[in-house]
Amino acid sequence: MFIETPFNEKELVHRMKEGDEKAFGLLYDHYRAGVNAFVLRWVHSAAIAEDITQEVFIKIWESRERMAEIQSFKNYLFIVTRNHTLNALKKASRSKAAFSEIFRHYRQTQNMTEDEMQSKEYLLFIRSRLEMLPPRSREVFQLCRENTRSYEEVARELGISRNAVKNRMVYSMKILKDAVQKEMGLTLPIIIYVIFFFLQ
Repeated sequence: MFIETPFNEKELVHRMKEGDEKAFGLLYDHYRAGVNAFVLRWVHSAAIAEDITQEVFIKIWESRERMAEIQSFKNYLFIVTRNHTLNALKKASRSKAAFSEIFRHYRQTQNMTEDEMQSKEYLLFIRSRLEMLPPRSREVFQLCRENTRSYEEVARELGISRNAVKNRMVYSMKILKDAVQKEMGLTLPIIIYVIFFFLQ
């Protein structure tokens, strides 16, 4: 992901912690391309990857005073980048406009035809796995995802707690995600797309 640093990284990090913007700029210039390339492999959109990259470095700058215990800036940057990218994908899964942009670029990079992407293969697979869920978990999932009900609404309708609804959704999503990843070999963006959008 990142190239080795030919400069005194520890000194630059120390100066950045003290509020030295020039030191931060040197770290940014050195690592920006590596961060961007890493993010791009996840989101498949140059524009979104650039936005996430900028957000990562903003987060680094804003948290600079809390970096006293960090032994390796490179490792810390990787962790922040990974976590922020995953959070961005989760947020995108709640926005069809944002995720459509990611999915559009994914299709282009994978050389998939429109007919292939419009096929019913994914939907049929998810439906078959839904039928394998315990009845109550399947009912909760269908009410939440297919009928777009809130956890509170489903809890009232079924006479169970909101926490019980949430736990069943977490369980169902994990089962479906693992099945899609293992049996269809899909990457995280497409797993999110399949589960969240094919069932709308």
